[in-house]
Amino acid sequence: MDQRVIVITGASDGIGAEAARTLHARGNAVVVVGRSPAKTEQVARSIGVPFYVADFAKLSDVRRLASNLRRDLPRIDVLANNAGGIFGEREVTVDGHEKTMQINYLAPFLLTHELMDVLIASRASVLNTSSIAAKFFSRFDINDLEVTDRYSQRVAYGNAKLENILFTFELHRRFHEQGISAVAFHPGNVASNFANDTNSLMRYVYHSPLRNLFLISTAKGADNLIWLASTTPGRDWQSGKYYIKHSISDSLDVQALDPENARLLWEKSLGFIGA
Repeated sequence: MDQRVIVITGASDGIGAEAARTLHARGNAVVVVGRSPAKTEQVARSIGVPFYVADFAKLSDVRRLASNLRRDLPRIDVLANNAGGIFGEREVTVDGHEKTMQINYLAPFLLTHELMDVLIASRASVLNTSSIAAKFFSRFDINDLEVTDRYSQRVAYGNAKLENILFTFELHRRFHEQGISAVAFHPGNVASNFANDTNSLMRYVYHSPLRNLFLISTAKGADNLIWLASTTPGRDWQSGKYYIKHSISDSLDVQALDPENARLLWEKSLGFIGA
């Protein structure tokens, strides 16, 4: 078959950059997206692929990114929504949304929404990076998506990663018959620059010698993303599922399995982006 066109967000560092290198080396047409102009360009130039810069804390950047991708790419076979992070004290973006929720969930939702006709025409796979934080840290409340009540860094992050899973389920429900395949996955606890912007215990684990004891390499962390981007939905993996280590996870709690939560989250998200 022709080269797969694979767009990877959060690809200026960590598992996104690692996946971009490997997928390009395997003959795919990789497109790198990152927040830092210098780091994103460095990764892209090192492997010889095009790149785009977008700050997901600004929804205007996400809309501009989608417009540029639509202009420049004939199709998109894989959209890897990989950008994200955990942050410190509660912040509100220029768009009026809690920062962790916007960067990890709402911005990827918007990007996917803005590219939907291209994705459908391409019969694309949409890969959403989630985390086991969805199970261990989430205190999800469909009526408090901005985490205004009893905010904590870990809860905001866990909620956002649960929202990635709910988004995946609802994306599958709404668009699978039109050709979209959607999957969420946990990459593992990866020794990267993750948690660099937080003062939580996570920062100590990720940025101290403990990382050598408890965390896996970026190469291992990128494995699930690379596998999902390289293989065929319906044959190698099932759309509308959450994967850990190439296997469907049965560790989700009742909130993640509630189709009503997935439906309501989608509807509220459309309101957030003015759609």
